[in-house]
Amino acid sequence: MNRFGLGCLGALVLIIVLIAASAIGAYNKLVALDQAVQAQWGQVQNVYQRRADLIPNLVATVKGVANFEKSTYIAVAEARAKVGQVQLPSPSAITTNQQALSQYQAAQDGLTSALSRLLVVVERYPELKANENFLTLQSQLEGTENRIAVERMRYNDTAQAFNTARQTFPTVIYANFFGDRFKTKAYFQAQPSAETAPKVTF
Repeated sequence: MNRFGLGCLGALVLIIVLIAASAIGAYNKLVALDQAVQAQWGQVQNVYQRRADLIPNLVATVKGVANFEKSTYIAVAEARAKVGQVQLPSPSAITTNQQALSQYQAAQDGLTSALSRLLVVVERYPELKANENFLTLQSQLEGTENRIAVERMRYNDTAQAFNTARQTFPTVIYANFFGDRFKTKAYFQAQPSAETAPKVTF
């Protein structure tokens, strides 16, 4: 083989090595970003579970201290039950399925709304507002609601980082080779009335 043929072969080998290195780098980056999304999804579920665990104690305290409107705490119990009835796919599947994530979010938003109504009605009961156990639970619930907002924002940030990396060139070409392995991530979305601040009295 002459010098020209060796030069062409060397160039071809170099191109193949560069393409392989680029593909491996893109794959590893997508894996790391995908794991970050899964971990953040776990955090979202964690704070929602904390809220769900607080609710029975909150309702029991309300029922025990005040002659409270039965329909209000029944609404909370039903909203909590609806959250538990949502059939979730695996974490990797829900983070790539906007419809499933929206269904999960709608159930959680229904529980948020029921809790808001409960806390508004509490204002009519001075003895309940003075109850130390209720005040502690109320404070924990308020802190949990704040954590939910933070973790959802962080989830959206990690999903955006993944989606941005996935859509950049040449990563988008490599990602498509793996089919559903690196599907675009879904986002939490604001409720249609989110631009209007809710009036909740604590």
